[in-house]
Amino acid sequence: MIVGVASLAPALFATGPAVPAKQPNVVVVVLDDAGFSDLGCYGSEIRTPNLDRLAATGLRFTRFDTKAICAPSRASLLTGVEPHALGMADLPSKATTRPAGFTRHSTCGELPANVDLLPQALQRAGYSTWLLGKWHLIPSWEDGAPGRNSSFPLQRGFDYACFFKMGWTDQYHPELYEGNARLPVPADPAYHFTTDMVDRGIRLIDAQRRERPEKPFFLYLGLGVPHAPIQVPASYINRYAGVYERGWDVLRAERFARLQRLGLVPADARLPALDPGDPAWDALNEQERRVYARFMATFAGFLEHGDEQIGRLVAHLEQTGLTKDTLIVVLSDNGAASESKPGRFRHPYNGGPTPLAEMDAHLDELGTDKTLALYPRAWATLGSAPYRRYKLWPHLGGVRCPLIIVPPGGARDAGGVRGQLVDIVDLAPTIAEFAGAHFAAAVDGEPAVPVAGKSIVPLLASADAAPVRTVQFFELRGNRAITAGSWRALTMHRPATPFSDDRWELYDLATDPFETRDLAAARPEKLQELILLWEKEAATHGALPLQQPTPQILSVSGFEDAFVPAASAHGTTGTPP
Repeated sequence: MIVGVASLAPALFATGPAVPAKQPNVVVVVLDDAGFSDLGCYGSEIRTPNLDRLAATGLRFTRFDTKAICAPSRASLLTGVEPHALGMADLPSKATTRPAGFTRHSTCGELPANVDLLPQALQRAGYSTWLLGKWHLIPSWEDGAPGRNSSFPLQRGFDYACFFKMGWTDQYHPELYEGNARLPVPADPAYHFTTDMVDRGIRLIDAQRRERPEKPFFLYLGLGVPHAPIQVPASYINRYAGVYERGWDVLRAERFARLQRLGLVPADARLPALDPGDPAWDALNEQERRVYARFMATFAGFLEHGDEQIGRLVAHLEQTGLTKDTLIVVLSDNGAASESKPGRFRHPYNGGPTPLAEMDAHLDELGTDKTLALYPRAWATLGSAPYRRYKLWPHLGGVRCPLIIVPPGGARDAGGVRGQLVDIVDLAPTIAEFAGAHFAAAVDGEPAVPVAGKSIVPLLASADAAPVRTVQFFELRGNRAITAGSWRALTMHRPATPFSDDRWELYDLATDPFETRDLAAARPEKLQELILLWEKEAATHGALPLQQPTPQILSVSGFEDAFVPAASAHGTTGTPP
C-alpha cells in the first residue's frame, strides 16, 4: 500500500521534504525507440539542449531497464505491474493467450479489468489526467465504438485523450482519436504531430489554470519521436550534413568517450565490438554510405525537433511558475530500433525493402510525407552504445534506456547521476507516492492485479541510498534474462526448438558492464542459480508456460544473428580483464 504524503521523511531538497506537502503536477514524457546514448546528456552528438537542461536540473539514471518493446513497457509504466501479469507480454496485435488467474481478462492484449492504472489512482487523488500521443494498449479489434472501447484511455482513467492507437503513425497525417472518436486526418501542410501534441498540452494547462488553479494535473505525453517513420522538415535534417558520413564505428567511439567523461560508464571500460550481422562502415560502398548517412541525419533532426517541442512545454511551465510544483519524468520505452538491417524507405515494416538505387535517387524525400522511413539497423548499435544489441533483444542494448527525473523545484544534487538498478515497473509507484495516491486493493469487487514495482523516492533523495531493486527478470518472444545484483544471465531462443535446448550466457556486470565475456562455462553453479531464480520470478509474474514464437519473428526481429558461432558472438575491442 502506498503511504500518504504526511508520513514521508528524508529530504530530497535542501529546504523541503521528500515529497512536497502540496500535491505536485506530474508530466511524463515517453520517447519512443531512443537508445541509451541518443540524448546529448547521455553522450550523443544529437543536439537535445532542452532535455540536457532537465538533466542538469534533475537526475540521470544509468541502470534504468525497460521491457525492450513498446507496449509491454508502457503497460508496466502505467500500472506498476509486470507485463505478463497484464496479458501484455508483446504487442497487442500479436498477443495469443491470456494470463491465468484473472477471470475478467477477456483477451490477451487487453488490459485486465481488475488492474488499477496510475491515471485512475491519480483521479481518485484529485488530479486532472490527460493523455497526448501514443497509447498502444488497445487490442486491434477495438475501434472506440460502444462495447468496443474498454481499453481506450477514457475508460482507463484519463479525463482527456488525443492519441494514436497502435505502434506508429505518420507524423504529418496521423490517424488520431480524441476520446473515443476518430479525428479527421490533418490536411494542413504545416502540420506535425509532435508540435500538435505540445500545443494541446499547453492549452490544457492554461485552461486548468483559469478554471481550477488549485487542482493538480497529470500530463502523459507519448511522443512518436524518434520511432519510425522518421519525419521532420529538411531544415532539421540539413543541420547534420557531414556528421553521419563519418560512420557508426567512429561515432560509437566518440559517444563512448563522452559517456566516460560524463561519468555515465566506467572510466576503465572498453567499447564492445559491433555485433554479428552489423557491418563495419568501411565495408560499405560509396552509395550505401551516402544513403545510410542521410537516414541517420533524418533521425537526428527528428529527435532535435522533438527536443525543441519538449522545450516549449517546459518553458511554458517555467513562464507560468509551475516548475516548482511539477514532477517531470522523461524516459524511453526500449533500446534503439532494430527491425530492418537495410533500412526501410516507403514503409517501415510492411512490404519489401526499397532498392538502394531508388533510395539514393530520392534521398531528398527522406523526412517528408512521401516516405515512412526506418533507419538501417547498424545505426541502432550507435543508439544503444555502449551496450550490445538493441530493441527486442534481451541484452542490455534492448532494455537499457535513458531516464531523467526532475523533482518539483529541482533535485538537491542537481545534475546528479544514479547508478542503482531501476525498472520501468517502478515508476508508477514512485509517481503515486509523490501524488499521495493509492493503488486500489480491489476493482469492482475483485482483487486488483498486485503492483510489483517499488517506489524509488529514496534514490532521488541520495546517490548513496540502497537500491530498492536487486532482481529483475525479462522475457520476450521466448528470449529470457535475469539480473540479480551484479550478475546477469540471458538466453536467445530459436523458434520451433525445445526451450531446454537454449544456451544460457552469464555475465558479471561488476567487471564486464557491457556483456562481452560469457562466464557460463567458468561459473556453471552461478548460472544454474540464476536460471532457477528466473524460473521463480517468471512463475510469480505469469510468464509461464513459455510459448513458442512464430518462425517469422526470427527474421523480422533479426534474431538469426544470435545463432552465429559463440566465438564471434562475444568478440570485443579489448575489454580489460
